[in-house]
Amino acid sequence: MFSVLKERVGEILLPGDEFCCGPQDTLPLTDSGKAGRLVAGPGLRRSGDRLLVSRSGVLRHKEPNKFWIESQQRRYVPAKGETVIGIVTTKSGDVFKVDIGGSELASLSFLAFEGATKRNRPNVQVGDLLLAQLVVANKDMEPELVCIDGSGRANGMGVLGTGGLLIKVSLGLVRRLLAPRSDLRADLEQLFPCELTVGMNGRVWVRAGAVQQTLVLANLLQSCDAMTAAQRQQLFRRLQQGAF
Repeated sequence: MFSVLKERVGEILLPGDEFCCGPQDTLPLTDSGKAGRLVAGPGLRRSGDRLLVSRSGVLRHKEPNKFWIESQQRRYVPAKGETVIGIVTTKSGDVFKVDIGGSELASLSFLAFEGATKRNRPNVQVGDLLLAQLVVANKDMEPELVCIDGSGRANGMGVLGTGGLLIKVSLGLVRRLLAPRSDLRADLEQLFPCELTVGMNGRVWVRAGAVQQTLVLANLLQSCDAMTAAQRQQLFRRLQQGAF
């Protein structure tokens, strides 16, 4: 199945397409004990010896064995362990309700911050933007957030600063921004010194040295959703030359 999938990398697949193990390719997809087992990412679903496509888009591959469908999807489905940007909507007792773009609000305890105690409460107000991590996310329970890692450190999470701008982009663009060597992120940082905070829920918080630069970067990010790499580089060159 690996060889068949690799041949289709870069092609557009549709929901309902499937891949089956042939007589010479008997890799059991459900055997977690296999070191080389296939990892099905977003848009792919395993069913016995079949791999089903559940979302239309372009098939992508990451060595050694991870495959996923890259699409322009904007609807976010919460997943445990993902880092998201949320908006505090209400405060109910010791719990904040946070909008993360899912089907329901997520809960965040005031104790889920670095150094927080019953006497030392975090300074969080309704309307604040938060970078947080999902620790509970399934269809039967309310999503739950924390702003600390496993060692109790904030590690960059918490209330985002002032002066930035929050924009909504596709989930595919988010993954491109979060790639280890993201060409898009490098191009943006060459235009203006800036701060980018990216959430897996399709939200990006951007802040540059001046308001005008922040607006330019926000518009560029939203435009890049529908651009090829060549089109993006051409636009960036024009900006660097002062065409806009």
